[in-house]
Amino acid sequence: MTFMGSILKIKPKELDNRSVGTQLQAIPIATVISLILFGGIAWRLSYLQLQQGELNQLKAEKNRTRIVPKPPVRGSILDSKGRILATNRLSYSAYLWPKAQKQRDWLANRNIIAQILEINPEDLQQRVEAAGYNYPSLIPIARNLTPAQITAFEEYHSQLKWVEIDAGKVRDYPQGKLAAHILGYTGELNQEELQQKKSEGYRLGDVMGKMGVESAYEAKLRGKWGGLKLGVDGAGRIVNLLGEEPAKVGQDITLTLDAEIQKAAETALGTRRGAIVALDPNNGAVLAMASYPSFDPNVFSSPITTKVWQELQSQGNPFLNMALRGFPPASTFKIVTATAGMESGKYPPNTILGTYPYLSVAGTRFGEWNKSGFGPMGYVSALAWSSNTFFGQIGRGSGGENLIKWARIYGFGKPTGIELKGESVGLIADDAWKRRNFDNWGWTVGDTVNMSIGQGFTTATPLQVAVMFSAIANNGYRVQPHLSKADSQAKEAQKVSLNLKPTTLSTIQQGLRAVVNGGTGSKLNSPDIPPGAGKSGTAEAPPGKAHAWFGAYAPFDKPEIVVVAFAEHSGGGGGSIAAPLARQVMEAYFKSTK
Repeated sequence: MTFMGSILKIKPKELDNRSVGTQLQAIPIATVISLILFGGIAWRLSYLQLQQGELNQLKAEKNRTRIVPKPPVRGSILDSKGRILATNRLSYSAYLWPKAQKQRDWLANRNIIAQILEINPEDLQQRVEAAGYNYPSLIPIARNLTPAQITAFEEYHSQLKWVEIDAGKVRDYPQGKLAAHILGYTGELNQEELQQKKSEGYRLGDVMGKMGVESAYEAKLRGKWGGLKLGVDGAGRIVNLLGEEPAKVGQDITLTLDAEIQKAAETALGTRRGAIVALDPNNGAVLAMASYPSFDPNVFSSPITTKVWQELQSQGNPFLNMALRGFPPASTFKIVTATAGMESGKYPPNTILGTYPYLSVAGTRFGEWNKSGFGPMGYVSALAWSSNTFFGQIGRGSGGENLIKWARIYGFGKPTGIELKGESVGLIADDAWKRRNFDNWGWTVGDTVNMSIGQGFTTATPLQVAVMFSAIANNGYRVQPHLSKADSQAKEAQKVSLNLKPTTLSTIQQGLRAVVNGGTGSKLNSPDIPPGAGKSGTAEAPPGKAHAWFGAYAPFDKPEIVVVAFAEHSGGGGGSIAAPLARQVMEAYFKSTK
């Protein structure tokens, strides 16, 4: 007897008397299963709609839309008179959709792409793998495409349908090598930099400032990404534009630099290894900063080839800013020694000392540069003729600690505070430093005499030396060198007084004027320059030739510009080699101000 038959034979009265459990047993199994299934479906729908509704809506939205990021246009860099030093030019770049890697013909197409771009296929593979198959936007694979490369991509368009060519902007330095060490350059982020910068909104293929002002003012120059929100169909084809967030253009930066004075400094330096720095002594504004060897920052607008890199390195290190490197300051340091002598009270401004062929200190002879001495001298004539034995006596009598103190007050041995990275602080050694570095051998009188003439352990950068000259030119204030024109007013207000006695300052100023007016710096004289002041320096630099220094300012009565010229291993004296370099820069400056 079937189950259905047993149900039909139950009488109505019997059915009423049956227990509930018996009735449930009589319900078909199929019905129970259906109830369970429908209940589960209802619960799932409720869960998806009520608890996961917002998330699923976002997923659906993502499937229907595509975000195409729009990079910002980088801000320009201008000189103090509005001339463009760095800007952007139109360029074409190649991008790859991440899904291209999932196609059966990916490897073959990858090799074609690599051939067009003249890169290693493995390098291309590493780049797209670093982005990943789920990268949310286009993967940049090449910038600054040539017309031939663009044509090749067009010819392979049907085969390379996952590659897109788009117009964009790349960095351009219209004046080539001019001010390269100041401007720096931009370059694409490497993997390490990308990981560090992701939280700041940087993306694969982004460029950033890698050196100089481009790096120092990256946050202002960069701008902010925007993007297009596109509607797509099931096949991923673009249907319509749903919205746009415009990219925010980066800020322009105006520098204190004057392009014409910068050109004059670089022309004067020529192919000599060295540096020339020009400052406004009243506020520390950098008017020019030349360094050789140099480079053209435009080469970084495209990926650097091995050949180009080798050519750059063949000159030495062209990326080293010589204005920020430390060298023995030689006789320019006698300004510090004169200050220490007068401020100590031991050697007042009217001091007269004999000068000799040499000073003998603990068995070591410190020679006079003319090998015979100059006879009795005071500060003014000793500065004019740069007497080693005069200032050796001043240093010895003032004491090493006093020399070290005043060197640091002038700003030696510490950063100047300029915005550029990689600034050397030079070296102002002391007893503790010497004991650490010379097996606990302490400071000696010989070290003091050596320091008094800018030799021995002492080193300073051309920029630090320019800060020292500025303090004499502006009547006793240490300035902070800077490159942003917007900062000039604030920097002038932040000058630090050296608290020099008026007689100390006046004596040094008279001595520096005498250097130019008949002393070792007579080559600074020019009918195109107002009467100025300066100091030469010739540093012993074994095993190479001597370094040449010259620092100057003008006009003498109301200084507007300080120039420090430095020529590494030039083999000549500061007055004969470096003074003419400083003169050329000053001539350009005063010509431009007429």
